[in-house]
Amino acid sequence: MSLISLRRVIAVLFLFLIPVIQAGASPRFSVPLTEGWSFYYGDIALDFVQTSSGEIPWQPVSMPHTWNRVGYYNNDLVKNLHTKDNVNTEMGVAWYRQEFNQSAPNTGKVWLEFDAVSRVADVYLNGKYLGEHRGGFNRFRFNITQYLAKDGRNELLVKVDNTNPKPGTNTADTLPIAGDFFVHGGIYRPVRLVKTQSSHFSMNDYGASGVYAHTEALDSETAKIIVRSKVTAAEGPLVLKTTLVDNNGAVVAEASTDLMASDTSEREIHQELTVENPTLWQGTENPYLYSLQSLLLDKSGSVIDTIAQPFGIRTFAMDPTKGFILNGQPYRLRGASYHQDREGKGWAVSVDDIEQDITMLYEMGANTIRLAHYPHGQPVHEIANRLGIVLWDEIPLVTSWTYGKDYPKETEALAKNAELQLVEMIRQNYNHPSVVTWGISNEVDFGAIAPAFLGAVKGEDAPTPGALLQRLNALAKSEDGSRPTTQANCCDARPRLDPDKIPEVTRFADTAGANRYFGWYYGKPAELSNHLDHLQQLYPNIPMSVSEYGAGGAVSIHTDNPIGGPVDATGFNQPEEYMSYFHAQHWQILNSKPYLWASWVWNGFDFATKVRREGDAIDINTKGLITYDRSIKKDSYYFYKANWSAEPTVHITQKRYKDRAYPVTDVRVYSNADITTLKVNGRKLAAQTNCPQNICVWNNVRLRAGDNKVRAIGKFATRSVKDSAHWQLAKNKALSYRIDAGALLASQEGSEVYGSDAFFEGGEARSLDKPGSWGKKPVYAAVKNTNNRLLVVTYRAGDFSYTLPMEPGQYRVKFTFVKPEDFVDSSFDVIANRQILMDDFALGEERSVNKAVEFSSVIEVSSQQLILEFQPSTGEAMVSAITVEPAP
Repeated sequence: MSLISLRRVIAVLFLFLIPVIQAGASPRFSVPLTEGWSFYYGDIALDFVQTSSGEIPWQPVSMPHTWNRVGYYNNDLVKNLHTKDNVNTEMGVAWYRQEFNQSAPNTGKVWLEFDAVSRVADVYLNGKYLGEHRGGFNRFRFNITQYLAKDGRNELLVKVDNTNPKPGTNTADTLPIAGDFFVHGGIYRPVRLVKTQSSHFSMNDYGASGVYAHTEALDSETAKIIVRSKVTAAEGPLVLKTTLVDNNGAVVAEASTDLMASDTSEREIHQELTVENPTLWQGTENPYLYSLQSLLLDKSGSVIDTIAQPFGIRTFAMDPTKGFILNGQPYRLRGASYHQDREGKGWAVSVDDIEQDITMLYEMGANTIRLAHYPHGQPVHEIANRLGIVLWDEIPLVTSWTYGKDYPKETEALAKNAELQLVEMIRQNYNHPSVVTWGISNEVDFGAIAPAFLGAVKGEDAPTPGALLQRLNALAKSEDGSRPTTQANCCDARPRLDPDKIPEVTRFADTAGANRYFGWYYGKPAELSNHLDHLQQLYPNIPMSVSEYGAGGAVSIHTDNPIGGPVDATGFNQPEEYMSYFHAQHWQILNSKPYLWASWVWNGFDFATKVRREGDAIDINTKGLITYDRSIKKDSYYFYKANWSAEPTVHITQKRYKDRAYPVTDVRVYSNADITTLKVNGRKLAAQTNCPQNICVWNNVRLRAGDNKVRAIGKFATRSVKDSAHWQLAKNKALSYRIDAGALLASQEGSEVYGSDAFFEGGEARSLDKPGSWGKKPVYAAVKNTNNRLLVVTYRAGDFSYTLPMEPGQYRVKFTFVKPEDFVDSSFDVIANRQILMDDFALGEERSVNKAVEFSSVIEVSSQQLILEFQPSTGEAMVSAITVEPAP
């Protein structure tokens, strides 16, 4: 049997496996179209697909499905579901085919419902064009009743276009058109058939349920709920009955409205429910949910259509000085942003996958999630409702909204698409108590300074987004007056940016979010504090949040000191320890700002992109607290768990840094225990209590040659919690120090193994190399007289010292120096335990630039430490490498 014939047999088998929707079987009934799909990637003509399907090499697939596999790690710590050889980053046209058995019912209607197709979908049933949907994130439907085959044998074709948008393409008018994430192609959320009677709740209302409820008023005794129901009444008389049912099944409020048959296609009915002594939806403390049940009844009382939706009674507000207010009380929101992809599945994730993701963030102590950078599906909202997690929803208006002044029609089409996706998002998610704000844009204020890799129009061709934001804000308010709008900006009032090149965006929404990366892409972490205060002073009446902050963290890359050298936000030097340092610094600042209504880590999980070659990953943004495959929770995850969660937490950091460079190390433990103790190789160290930020630190803990077992024990009121780590120390490192000065990551060249810069105080880490950035390659310095360029190219400069814990004895000390170009006239002393080793050492004109020179000396250490001081006489002191080892 040929491959094509076999595929036909399989298709026929699936045809009879799909349940048939029977007329009158239920008021509303749905059948998932999960199995029996065929897929072909390629832009072929519709006529050929319809007439020559047997000649197409279809692949059998199931729903949900994406053809993309994007991003992979270069380490052996994760599952490596993606590799260089199996990734697929194609962005183009594909076809899906499905045969199902369904004839037109004698009464009622049959609908075809897609939860999402990315980006543009054209849908055909039995050769008839049903229509298109432009936008890859929201639900859409078609009434297919009249197109069903009389014999019940139906052929469904879906053309999916995920072409990278640009002028002249079919996707040019479909957002997003830029951004630092990968837009996967495919039918990546479920598909189903839905059967309704002739009269039903609206199925033509932008993919929504047709029933909308919100808490209009709330006091200590009663809650008033307004319910709007959109009904298609094809026959009558009918009764619209709306009830609110509590967890025990008791009806706590109800309303009924009589309806007559209507010639119009749809009508909207308003009802009011009054609930006595309501139980409130109180976030993670008590996410109480009622069931809002909407029924259409005929004159005999039989149910014609019914919809049941969870409903939480709550009020909330964002205050510019008090932050977030839930049910009249301050409620600090802290959490993470969330992209919907995961390694091995892309965007085609299951409900169980989403449940696992949200549960991991919930267990970390997050009580809010920013659903970035596009509308997410119903499962994440339903899970958030149950767990009490507050959500920020947003449309994919990311970075760019225009192709420039030469494309006015395309720019207006993008604006229309933004409006469409906004209405769909609001209506489909209106009833979720977890949702508190509608995001209308993300970082559209890059303006003339937008990085080229994001794909944004910049310079003179970049019009300001204010007019579009005004349109979207007004539209959101007309759709939902119960929730404020928000937007996330990148650049407003940021230091070192020309304000004339930054378009105004903050005033075009009710609230604002600041995406800020001090200490990563620019500045120092400490600068965030004054910057946030400045923003609050600029906008005293606009509630502010921090919508993004984060740093990359490679789980296979490690440093001995996270501030020993410059981090590389666009390159390799992204150790996990710097990520931990970054978050500790930022949370200390954010937690001190009561006026912030929320803050979100960027990101909960590593995610796919097509613009990054960083750390130990290709095409992955590694700012996630958890890896792309969900197999590793990074140290920063446990930092937040120790600070946000009441769950007893004890976590030793740097477990994955197993092969140690130095005989002593600082041991850090994230612990929310009352008392935390540490044991190293069975030796108990002093217990610690009330550790700042729940970071307990034991300094200069000595390791032994070979295996070192580290155990932390946290004592809680009801139990003890333990964690352990194993670190290895080579025998030749047990009494030695080899320091790569100025280096965040030690050189791996040469025969000697060095550690990264540590044990220092003062000075500044520098490099002879010129760093690169996006679109700009680094410039590497040539250094003479060395076989280890990476070792000597970095250095520490200024007035500084090193303090090395030592055993008494004789040691040989060796220093390596390389004169930088800007050291025109510098001289300095090198002092070891108050003994001058190098007196007025000069890096003057007589010494060659970028040429390594060495100095060594034997010294006696009689105390428990060696202090090496580098004191400038003129200019600055410097050193490129330090070696201390027992004298022969």
